[in-house]
Amino acid sequence: MNIENININCDTSRYIVVEGPIGVGKTSLAKRLADSLSGTLVLENIENNPFLDRFYQGGRDSGLPAQLFFLFQRAKQLESLRQSDLFSNISIADFHIEKDRLFASVNLDPSEMALYEQIYEKMDIKKTTPNLVIYLQADPDILLERIARRGVPSEKFIDRDYLEKLIETFASHYHNYDDGPLLIVNTTSIDLINNHEDYEQLLDQIKCTTGGRHFFNPLTAIGFS
Repeated sequence: MNIENININCDTSRYIVVEGPIGVGKTSLAKRLADSLSGTLVLENIENNPFLDRFYQGGRDSGLPAQLFFLFQRAKQLESLRQSDLFSNISIADFHIEKDRLFASVNLDPSEMALYEQIYEKMDIKKTTPNLVIYLQADPDILLERIARRGVPSEKFIDRDYLEKLIETFASHYHNYDDGPLLIVNTTSIDLINNHEDYEQLLDQIKCTTGGRHFFNPLTAIGFS
């Protein structure tokens, strides 16, 4: 089947979020989508967090400040989007504000989590529900390979146990997610960045996903050509 000959006339979502655990390819996919859809790219700036290296190196006392730094940063980015009215066009982000609570639940002990929740509630974050959340999945071994390949210094301290906790937390959250359209993509056996056919099929799926929960199953992954 030649997917280039498929004519799909569907509306493209205006605010798209790409989410998933560390190393799953959120930023790379968000960049490619922004280019394809002529959208505004909104990226979280992980390297800016001064507490992250210490946390990954085993500094549990850095978990709360690292988490709060990300919370303030992400909330500020979303508020800037609101004020500039960029949601009137297509915007693609490589983070969902809800991810902050997911990471906090893994990274913080109960007393820290209680304090985090108090601060979160006091901030009165004005949430904007994405028109589409693309939830990327992958096996732990695949994630570890990708993390090692990209060579971010702080990430070399990430171990399998930590990744498995994140995978389980994300899976549980998005299993119950019903705030808007959700597209679940298992990236273990596909390459959305370097394989043109996989990517084009995903792009067609995105353009037609306007409600409900969907699973992306590319033809190339099940033996079609």
